[in-house]
Amino acid sequence: MDCIWNSMEALLNKINTLAQEKKLLESTVVNLVNFLRTPQLPQWAFESIQYLIEKEQYAELNDRFFQVIAFGTAGMRGRIIGKVPTTVEKEDEEYQHAAIGSACMNDFNVIRATIGLFNYCKSFLESSCEYPRRPSVVISYDTRYFSQHFCELVASTWTKLGGDAYIFEGPRSTPQLSFSVRYLKTTAGVMITASHNPFFDNGYKVYFYDGAQINEAHATEITRRIQRLTYADTLPYLDKNLNNVFRLSPLVEEAYIECCKEAILDKPLFKRVNSTKIVYTPLHGTGSICILPLFHNYDWQIFPVAEQLKMDGGFPTVQSPNPDNRDTLALALEEAKRIKADGIIATDPDGDRMSVMMPDKHGDWQLLNGNTIAILLAEYRLNAIRRLEIFPKATTGNEKIALIKSFVTTPLLKSFAEKNNLRCIETHTGFKWIGEKLKDYEDALAKRLHISGLYLDYTRCSSAIRMKFMLKYSSFFFFGAEESCGFLANDAVRDKDANAATLMFCELIGYLKSKKLNYVDYLNEIYEKYGYFKEDLLSFTFEGAEGMGKIQKLMQSFRSKEQKHIANVRILSHKDFADTNNMKDADGKPIPPSNFVVIQLINGCSLAIRPSGTEPKLKIYLFGGAPVTKEDSLASVKEAVSERLETLKEWIKTDIQARLN
Repeated sequence: MDCIWNSMEALLNKINTLAQEKKLLESTVVNLVNFLRTPQLPQWAFESIQYLIEKEQYAELNDRFFQVIAFGTAGMRGRIIGKVPTTVEKEDEEYQHAAIGSACMNDFNVIRATIGLFNYCKSFLESSCEYPRRPSVVISYDTRYFSQHFCELVASTWTKLGGDAYIFEGPRSTPQLSFSVRYLKTTAGVMITASHNPFFDNGYKVYFYDGAQINEAHATEITRRIQRLTYADTLPYLDKNLNNVFRLSPLVEEAYIECCKEAILDKPLFKRVNSTKIVYTPLHGTGSICILPLFHNYDWQIFPVAEQLKMDGGFPTVQSPNPDNRDTLALALEEAKRIKADGIIATDPDGDRMSVMMPDKHGDWQLLNGNTIAILLAEYRLNAIRRLEIFPKATTGNEKIALIKSFVTTPLLKSFAEKNNLRCIETHTGFKWIGEKLKDYEDALAKRLHISGLYLDYTRCSSAIRMKFMLKYSSFFFFGAEESCGFLANDAVRDKDANAATLMFCELIGYLKSKKLNYVDYLNEIYEKYGYFKEDLLSFTFEGAEGMGKIQKLMQSFRSKEQKHIANVRILSHKDFADTNNMKDADGKPIPPSNFVVIQLINGCSLAIRPSGTEPKLKIYLFGGAPVTKEDSLASVKEAVSERLETLKEWIKTDIQARLN
């Protein structure tokens, strides 16, 4: 590559000049120089930086180097493809290398994270095991660019460090990774995915031995070990060697398939209503690997969207691979109208989120949001459990049955739980918190069994046996949900599971068809029993270094308790979760602090403000609700709540810019 800065010192001098001219941020210069001074840096990495400087792409350099990619409870996530890919990174329309940059997902940062995780797992085992054990990890990946490469890089690095690594024969979903960690009893798990983010992102999610994403304590210790590493420490691991990596057998696959089948409550229903037609799309992701084989066990008519079965990290048929976006489901909708389907189900690239479209009473297709799907599933499943007498006959009361949801998921679930005498536990956003709860319940069971001189292999027994013991000795997990289309009803998996959720919702569609009920009628019955609730979400994107500053400024503004009114409505309460002293959940467990603010208004509306943990966004969740009484018709309650919520929404759109100014 011809370049006027053909030596390292010349390049560093140019960077120094750009810093003096204020074209590069101070943090960018520090991180860039630190990276370039790495001994024996690969030529392709050096040439990428040369290219960006030569082309005067200073904003791109700032976005790539303004910070070191953060590692937290969600692992890490960032760009693998820059806004301005270099000629080294992209050649002849093919991506050859992930974007160079301290803030990007690339080989260097993936290796640093893996070494840090390995060192933590080794230390954990040494302090907690009675006999020596090698750190073990199972790794999975979705269909994104560089996902398979990163998976193999993690496996190669892990075995070079002296551990055992397991990988699948191809892409697999996030919930299957969570299940496999528990099934194989590995120390940890790694999922290479950026979920439903745009095609230019990828990520590195870490799971611990319990199958749930790591908690804050684990993340902090792993981060400390990562921060001790230099880029020079990664160089011996850049060349992959898979000779010592284990390939997983079909037995592990079959075990997860059986786990998914346990989500079905009324198995005969699938035969009674075998004329049901479902259109399904995996959106170029991993969903079809599990979901299509699952449906081979049943007589239902499944119509996959052929164009979207192809696994492709560019997601060529959609602007965004987010299934909770009506435009994303355009091809599925065409097919559904053509065959007169009963429903559409879509899963995101890593198979943990599921969305649904259903025809209303007029035959118009509606996209159901995550809150609506959650309450429909919860109501149906509790009624089915009671109707089919699935609970053991000795069960008395429901005080040991737990429904878990995030704070920003519909309050209707809380009302549902209270009316049905269930415990409703609210957690921070992120299924890792629900996973942590499930570990608490499992640990409580193990403690009780130990006292009684009993032992249960929790990861190998059926859901029916687990339910029996949980109802007797601990808390039975009935259902978990997040508004962002995440659902779970089987604690053998410790993350949201779109594969099992697809079966659950198909069962619900079959039930409604057998009763000649439209989902709208079923939903209205729910509102009349538990109250009418409506939610909305505003999402504001602020990318790069400047964007991070704006998000911090907005959070500080909403955190201020000086404001007395929102949208001309008096504030009833202001809860800042950055300080959670004396805050406890329904299990009596202290709620950990979080960058999260909830403001309750006197008119029954509320708003929750938090930065996204995976995208450069500020999210504002809006809630409105009111009871449905004999004096007020459901229609009038819907209208009143909707008007209040719309007024609040429009006010916030204007207010955000005022706060930034």
